[in-house]
Amino acid sequence: MSSVFKALSDPTRREVLKLLRKGPLTAGELASNFEVSKPTMSVHFRVLKDAGLVRAERNGKSIEYSLRMSVLEEALMGFAQAFGMNPVAGADTGDRTGPLDTRNSPDPTHEEKP
Repeated sequence: MSSVFKALSDPTRREVLKLLRKGPLTAGELASNFEVSKPTMSVHFRVLKDAGLVRAERNGKSIEYSLRMSVLEEALMGFAQAFGMNPVAGADTGDRTGPLDTRNSPDPTHEEKP
């Protein structure tokens, strides 16, 4: 899990993940969004790949990256549970009763009329 959070600690890598939410992109397509050298981007890609956050697939001469959302979800769940939060309590019933649930919290901007 620490490798995931190390990967997420860098703003460039977080931006790469945001870009990949739209779908797979080649290394060149991703790099064109940043003003850093190709070797620097390669290091970012390697950190993301080593953390399991992206999948890299060679496609001819280029490498195509895609997001592995399940790894990120697992890391965030583990992090939440480490602090005693259960963000998916009752997930199978649709009833989220964990500490992160705010659906039944009163709306502070809403005043009930008698």
